[in-house]
Amino acid sequence: MDWPVSVALAQAVPTLPVGPDLHYEPKFDGHRLVMWRTTESVRLQTRSGRDVTPVWMDLALAGMQLPPGTVLDGEGVIFVDGRVDFGAVQSRAASTPARARILAEEHPAHYAVFDILQHPRDGDVRGRSYVRRRALLEELLHDLEVGPPIQAVPTTTDVETARLWYESLQAIGIEGLVVKAGRSTYRGGARQWRKVRHAETVDAVVVGFTGTAARPRHLAVRLPDGRVALSQTLTAPLAAHAGAVLREAEAGRPARTRSGDEYSTVDVQDLVVEVLAGTTRHAVVTVTRVR
Repeated sequence: MDWPVSVALAQAVPTLPVGPDLHYEPKFDGHRLVMWRTTESVRLQTRSGRDVTPVWMDLALAGMQLPPGTVLDGEGVIFVDGRVDFGAVQSRAASTPARARILAEEHPAHYAVFDILQHPRDGDVRGRSYVRRRALLEELLHDLEVGPPIQAVPTTTDVETARLWYESLQAIGIEGLVVKAGRSTYRGGARQWRKVRHAETVDAVVVGFTGTAARPRHLAVRLPDGRVALSQTLTAPLAAHAGAVLREAEAGRPARTRSGDEYSTVDVQDLVVEVLAGTTRHAVVTVTRVR
C-alpha cells in the first residue's frame, strides 16, 4: 500500500438508515487520521494526505504497540472534562510541533479506530467486507492487548441500540452515527458510508480563499447546489487549520463569485469544510469545521 492512502468517505443523510446488513458506529468529533506502522516508526496521515505526525506525536508513540505493516483508519480525539472537545482538536491540528507537545501534556489525544486497511499478516484488506475487516481489527487489538489511547469504536447491528447511542452520547460530544453495510469493501474516495449528525450541516468543497494562503480570511466554497460562495470571517483556529493545507497548494488565479466577491482560486486535494445548512441560502456561509 502506497502513502498516502485515499480514505473512504461518508454522505450526510437526514434520518437514520434502517435495513438488513447495516452496522452503526458512534461518530466521534475529531480529526481524521490514518495510522501507518512502518518498519521503524509510526506516521499519521490526514484525510487529504498530509503527514501530521509531529503534532500528534503522543498517538504516534502509542502506535508503536502495533506490529509493522499495520495501517489503521480512525479519528484523533481529545477529551476535556470528560467530553469530546473539537476545539481542542483544532488547536492541536493547527499548532506547531513544540506547541503540540505542550497541549498533549495538558490534554492527551486518543485514537478512535474504526477500520483496518492493512494487516501485518494478511496485507492489504481493503477488498474484504466491513464485517471481515472489523473482525481482523478486533482480533489484532485483543491479541496484542492494545489499550488506550488506541481503542476500537463500538459497533452494533441493533437499530434500537444505535438510536440510544444517538440520543444519549451527544452529552459527551459524540456528534452522531456512521452507518456501514456489512458486505461493503473499503473504497477510497467514495462516499460509501452514511452519517447522521445532530448539527444541521452540509459538506462544501474549498475552491479558493481571501487573504493569504497561510492565514485565509474567508474561504470560497462550492456548495452542494454547485454555487460558489464566500464564508464568513474565519476564526483563528479555523484559519490556521485551513492555512496548513492551502499554503502547500499552488497559487491560483483571481476569480469572483456570482455576487461579485473576489477570491483567489486554489486546487487542493479533497479539502472539505462543514457549513451550517441554514446559511447556504445566502451569499455568505458559516464554516463550522475543516475536515
